[in-house]
Amino acid sequence: MKVGALIECHQNAFVALGGVPRRILYDNMKTVVLERDVDGSGEHRYHAGFLDYAKHCGFVIKLCCPYRARTKGKVERFNGYLRRSFYVPLVAKLKQAGLQLDVVTANVEVRYWLKDVANERIHGTTQRQPSARLQEERSHLQAVPAAWRGDIVAARPQAAEGSPGNATTVRPSMVAERIEAPIPIQHPLAVYEQLLAQCRVGAERAS
Repeated sequence: MKVGALIECHQNAFVALGGVPRRILYDNMKTVVLERDVDGSGEHRYHAGFLDYAKHCGFVIKLCCPYRARTKGKVERFNGYLRRSFYVPLVAKLKQAGLQLDVVTANVEVRYWLKDVANERIHGTTQRQPSARLQEERSHLQAVPAAWRGDIVAARPQAAEGSPGNATTVRPSMVAERIEAPIPIQHPLAVYEQLLAQCRVGAERAS
């Protein structure tokens, strides 16, 4: 994932949650931290673009401890739950109707799943509904800022002037360019909504 996509995901999440937390836990991915403990314990070299975005939003970057599975598990555990509870059942349902899951369909259906399933279940750790906890925590969240305009991408080697074979590393803060996303090939959303509605009707009749 490029840093531009990562930042866009954060912005969408903050809007959905209704605020920005004061600390966020990350695995040690290069789009967040380039080098740990570079100037001593706890003195990390962060990705310049992402660090600027964190300052813009007002949250502190907290890194998982290396080789500590318990910490990393907190970050990744939801991915397994998402796959088991949402992705696999949806793929199976669409396959019965002769359809394949794509981004448009997934984005439509995941909203229903979040609202009716994920946010209403009893969480294994907190023993509370996530929707109820969110209502309590919203008063502690910071306001969602305006969209970040840094548009800084990860560093990449560039050849020195007059020496094509002599590459030098450029720091992320020196590389600024607009991140252009490819235009997705998608069908109108109404097509998928109609097909999914037919699947639901078929499932209700079968049950």
